[in-house]
Amino acid sequence: MSFKPVETDSSSDDIVAEINVTPLTDLFLVLLIIFMVTSTALVQQGTSVQLPRASSGQTASSGVVVTATADGRLEVDGKAVLWAELPQALRQELELAGQPAVVLQGDRNIVLERAVQILTIAREAGAQRVSIATVPDGTSAR
Repeated sequence: MSFKPVETDSSSDDIVAEINVTPLTDLFLVLLIIFMVTSTALVQQGTSVQLPRASSGQTASSGVVVTATADGRLEVDGKAVLWAELPQALRQELELAGQPAVVLQGDRNIVLERAVQILTIAREAGAQRVSIATVPDGTSAR
């Protein structure tokens, strides 16, 4: 804040206070940058699953990714869904993706029955290609 005498024709000694907004603007810009950096770091974190290992296989083309964790949680393209919501969520994501492919990214500790249920729901939702994500032998799962 700066103070300076008012330049008027009168002979009074009034002081006018002016607010300097530059430091305030600098502060907001720094806070904006900090929030942008931390939010992208949070968005890039995903559900951690231990993928099963495979000695052979093909690189799958991209598609809608369904993640199934060992504790029973489901995600469709990174968005948490309930089992009852899975068919509708898959239909919507398959329409948005424009390609009828689903990749099951299931934890190696999920029950095979759950994996089969997810793949069946994907087929019923309109997926023409389904695949299971694995990691090659000798590498670590994410």
